[in-house]
Amino acid sequence: MNVLIVLEHRFSRTPDGAIWSPTGCAYPFWARYLEGFDSVRVVARVADVAAADPKWLRADGPGVAFAAIPYYVGPWQYLKKKGAVRRAVREAFRPGDAVILRVGSVLADGLIPVLRRMHYPYAVEVVSDPWDVFSPGAVRHPLRPLFRRWFAHRLRSQCAGAGAAAYVTEAALQQRYPPAPGAPMSGFSDVELPASAFVPAPRPPNNHPRSATLITVGTLEQLYKAQDVLVDAVGDGVRQGLDLRIVFVGDGQFRPKLQEQSEKQGLQGRVRFLGWLPAGDEVRRKLDQADVFVLPSRQEGLPRAMVEAMARGLPCIGSTVGGIPELIPQEDLIPPNDVPALTAKIREIVSSPERMAAMSARNLEKAGRYREDLLAARRRGFFRQVREMTLRTGSGPARVPSFPGVSR
Repeated sequence: MNVLIVLEHRFSRTPDGAIWSPTGCAYPFWARYLEGFDSVRVVARVADVAAADPKWLRADGPGVAFAAIPYYVGPWQYLKKKGAVRRAVREAFRPGDAVILRVGSVLADGLIPVLRRMHYPYAVEVVSDPWDVFSPGAVRHPLRPLFRRWFAHRLRSQCAGAGAAAYVTEAALQQRYPPAPGAPMSGFSDVELPASAFVPAPRPPNNHPRSATLITVGTLEQLYKAQDVLVDAVGDGVRQGLDLRIVFVGDGQFRPKLQEQSEKQGLQGRVRFLGWLPAGDEVRRKLDQADVFVLPSRQEGLPRAMVEAMARGLPCIGSTVGGIPELIPQEDLIPPNDVPALTAKIREIVSSPERMAAMSARNLEKAGRYREDLLAARRRGFFRQVREMTLRTGSGPARVPSFPGVSR
């Protein structure tokens, strides 16, 4: 059985037909679905490029193919291409496929009406929260409040119609976007760390209190991770006598704005923008060189970057959104969009070497829950549920009604 997976991630295609990802979702991610299915077809936006960046990762491979959707960025480009986008999504589906929608997803809206008319089951993997995605400060758009309400409503509908649901959080997303009554529900993170991701022991106390290198990892295409809040908080901390530096891993359209903001805060020489780094060893080396991981996000599912930092024994500060409170305790959390609270939390932590050492030990132990071998069984159980519910429909090319745009 093939599994069709629809998601919002964007990919690139070189002239030889190879599919590349600059920010994750590379081939090993999709190969995990081969534990439950014979083949994988990924439905996503794909842009044609002349050549792959050396830092990009190959996304297609044995058993994993892509159905390229017309490329767009943002709501206005989507509206211009809406008809072509939805046709392409429908044409990627073949009766007999298991269907998993990684939601919230605009692309999923192109397929769900067809599936519902066919009484054809689908599953969802809930990986983000649009209520937080469109929170104040996360997105700069005049229709942000409308988008916030609409996309949250749409995700509730997508989940309510699913025959099975998996969530990347333990409880946070489940409470806000519950599945249909009686539908099988699973909770397992996309974050599955190999043994090489873990340091052997927690960090000892820092010998230089009030001095620290802070690191954060995430896209700069939008300010979902509240990097602007971190810059202002560090600026305040330096003026209060702390010796702080920031390392940004990630890139996007807001990088120039953050660079300008850093200069206005008087942080010249204290801020480094590394751009995108290949996942794995290179990111881990940067984490190992830092003292504290900070993620004051405005929205999250369950942040992979924080789990990876915890596996390196890093003390972590995060906001009270999404699945972050499932990772670190209340005393290490701050409200979103609260610069004074983040400044105070940074000062509180970096001024106490003993506390930083205790955070390191606690975080390393917690990260152990995200080892590959522990999560693989839950993931395979979900795949088995999706496969079985698809087989129960008895659907096949000869028995499913014909709908415009649905490939037979």
